[in-house]
Amino acid sequence: MDWGGPGFVVALVAISTIGWLMNNWIRARHGYSLEDEWGGKTERKVSEDATQLRSENQELRALLGKVDKRMQVLERIVTDKGYSVAAEIEALRDERNEDAGVPLDIGKKEKV
Repeated sequence: MDWGGPGFVVALVAISTIGWLMNNWIRARHGYSLEDEWGGKTERKVSEDATQLRSENQELRALLGKVDKRMQVLERIVTDKGYSVAAEIEALRDERNEDAGVPLDIGKKEKV
């Protein structure tokens, strides 16, 4: 092989260019900033839609966390045999302030 000929120089330039293109393609695909031919970085522009989607995503994640907590409580109520939940409800009724509302007499029936 002739190392000093123009074919070798063209091959080096071609290999370098293909490597640079592959590097930028991989970086762009994974969201990193791109490299220009002088070694500088070109940052990705964050569009207004992307910002709006990120904020909506955060809101939905917060809502999902709240729903998950409620689901855990409901699962505990469903799988409980009723004894501890009933005791907790009665404990809350006992702690209730008298001015908090009207007491419900659900379990009491009047004798006629």
